Amino acid sequence: MSWITVCEFRNLAAGMPVAVMVDGDAICVVRAGADVFAVHDECTHAAVPLSEGEVDGATIECWMHGSKFDLRTGAALNLPATAPVRTYPVRVHDGHVQVSRT
Repeated sequence: MSWITVCEFRNLAAGMPVAVMVDGDAICVVRAGADVFAVHDECTHAAVPLSEGEVDGATIECWMHGSKFDLRTGAALNLPATAPVRTYPVRVHDGHVQVSRT
């Protein structure tokens, strides 16, 4: 698995999603407490950036129509979204948040 550094952990505020590009893929990175999650930065219902949504614990809500997704699994938790959002492996290594696309 190859890891790509996307930001420093200390600069990732809890509950504040961050949009990053990894090899051309838009990814939303979120810190929830001590955990860090990475999901595809596009709502599966309306194709708008999830990084502009609100985080509550381990969920993120799309700002446009209110679809919520589980940051751990990518599962759509309510309508209008029905399809899950893609998740990515993420880790904190030497103070840096790293994402893998594999």
